[in-house]
Amino acid sequence: MSNTAKWVLGIVVGFLALGTIMIFLVIMTIIGDRGDDESISTSGEKVAVVDLKEPIVSSEETVRQFKKYRENKSVKAIVFRVESPGGGVAASQEIYEEVKKTRDAGKPVVVSMGSVAASGGYYVSCGASRIVANPGTLTGSIGVIFQYLHAEQLLEKIGVDAATYKTGRLKDVGSPFRKPSDEDKRFFDQLLADVYDQFVNVVVEERNLDRSMVLKYADGRVFTGRQAVEWGFVDTLGTYEDAVAIAAKLGGIEGKPKVVKERKRTSFWEQFWTGATGDLKGLRDELFRRSVVEYRMTVP
Repeated sequence: MSNTAKWVLGIVVGFLALGTIMIFLVIMTIIGDRGDDESISTSGEKVAVVDLKEPIVSSEETVRQFKKYRENKSVKAIVFRVESPGGGVAASQEIYEEVKKTRDAGKPVVVSMGSVAASGGYYVSCGASRIVANPGTLTGSIGVIFQYLHAEQLLEKIGVDAATYKTGRLKDVGSPFRKPSDEDKRFFDQLLADVYDQFVNVVVEERNLDRSMVLKYADGRVFTGRQAVEWGFVDTLGTYEDAVAIAAKLGGIEGKPKVVKERKRTSFWEQFWTGATGDLKGLRDELFRRSVVEYRMTVP
């Protein structure tokens, strides 16, 4: 076989291999996307489930689902399954407002607390029509936290110096390159006090509790579902199935309701890269997406 024929054969084989790979990827993408999102028809009476099973970094996805189910007339009530230690203040507030908006629009929202629904996880629950917790659920943790590292001494040991140029005394407040001053501490005390007061106000208003009583337990402590019911922070004890039944009753559904739940849309490539880069993504979220001031339960 001549060299020219070999080159032609090689090119043909290469194109065939490339075509086979492209067809394979298209098929895998279709398979990955198939059935990812359960459709919501306008017929029949349903209870929709919205999951929050992670630290609260962003509100976008949860808000989107609440808006979708609120506008669907066949969905008579929503179960909000909360399994979260909390997270960003603004994201928690946005989710709470959407839950409250849904409730006030006449569509009942029943929170079903999992093993942990604390701090921001409790905050977002306060906008619901009813809160259901397991006896051993960890909830509460009403408070706000701000943490950052001091790297000044470490940098000195390795011979690294940092320069900062600013236009105001507090412009670099929270900088890891210097120790906090007394003025910094006063600033943070005022900042956190205001954010904390916002949390307390929501609990007082939504749970119809005396402010002095809320302040008694709003010291950052975590309490069980059973304690939360006793003190008025949660309505009743029960399982996820109990929450569905309560939601159906509040929504006026007779008999066993049809439960609908949106499945996460995941393509073949998303599944592949999640496995390959999951740890790096988690590190990125921890370092860059995490809010500075948080309604978050501290996990050892």
